[in-house]
Amino acid sequence: MIRIAASLAALVGLLALHPASAQEARAGVQPDGTVTAPASRVPYSDLTSPEARAFFPRMLAEGAKAPPITAPIAESRAFYDRMNSDRAARMQKLYPVTIHAQTIAGVGADVVLPANGVAPANRHRVLINLHGGAFLWGAHSGGLVESIPIASLGRIKVISVDYRQGPEHTFPAASDDVEAVYRALLKQYRPADIGIYGCSAGGILTAEAVARFIHDRVPVPGAIGTFCGSLLDLSGDSAWVAPLLNGQGVPTHHLGIGDLPYFRGADPNDPLVQPGRSPALLAKFPPTLLITGTRDMALSSKVRSQALLQAAGVEAELHVWEGMWHSFFSDPELPESRQAYRTIVEFFDRHLGHVARPRRLHADADGGR
Repeated sequence: MIRIAASLAALVGLLALHPASAQEARAGVQPDGTVTAPASRVPYSDLTSPEARAFFPRMLAEGAKAPPITAPIAESRAFYDRMNSDRAARMQKLYPVTIHAQTIAGVGADVVLPANGVAPANRHRVLINLHGGAFLWGAHSGGLVESIPIASLGRIKVISVDYRQGPEHTFPAASDDVEAVYRALLKQYRPADIGIYGCSAGGILTAEAVARFIHDRVPVPGAIGTFCGSLLDLSGDSAWVAPLLNGQGVPTHHLGIGDLPYFRGADPNDPLVQPGRSPALLAKFPPTLLITGTRDMALSSKVRSQALLQAAGVEAELHVWEGMWHSFFSDPELPESRQAYRTIVEFFDRHLGHVARPRRLHADADGGR
């Protein structure tokens, strides 16, 4: 695990490129800076755990079975529910919890509690989880994957929200649901005692939800976590390099907000869609934890998001795991996953319940230091 500022984006994957022959080594650079390399061999990182090195090929093989994003939604939801249900079952053996369904402000949710009880220090705290899944799938089982280890290790109540998704619903339906749940919890908890976090689509939604709270003049939570998705659309070096490092080749087009049915008709420049586009909005964000890996297509977006938050005067803590892929901590057996869980638990433990300190805004809101 490494902890860095915004200077890592250009490094992902570059040092591992080994041409198979002199002929294949003839790379080119186009006038716009595009680099071409006819064929390359990219070994998996030798800086990861032995467990990760053994798991990586199996993970890629399983991922290759996933339906394309254009597949019928029922097919995709069934595939990911099987995958996430298996992960959740494995997690419960390692991280004992109790789970029950609850409706909060008309929105469905799964409430996850540590089997050995909420810690005394956390009786007045709560975490809200916003699951991943491209704003298309991930309800229930995907949310449990993100909630079980955190609830158990942190001995804290976690509420995973079943927010509305595409293709049936479009932006801002999910933000509406999160705000409804959050407002209901504000009747029981102080804002400073509430944390919100999510992975992938859930990381994006976490940022969107905070932007929505600020827009609607609702007090922001004590701290948030945006994992494998953050304040900006997926772009930058990692959007092109990560698919190569994950055995998919270099894409001709990288997946972005405009490809997701949930954002059909939404303005990508709207700060409620991409909060990173508004320095004034970011200045009001709470302390933020950002998590990603060097083989995550969201790495560049995460690095840039951390820089923008820091430029806006927000405490933004970025952790990048070597050799790890998008949502790597969904599989609980990896040492890197255990490190990520501990990082999440410790971050919220440090920040929840504290009164926000005045922030000094940086003069340069473009991410510079």
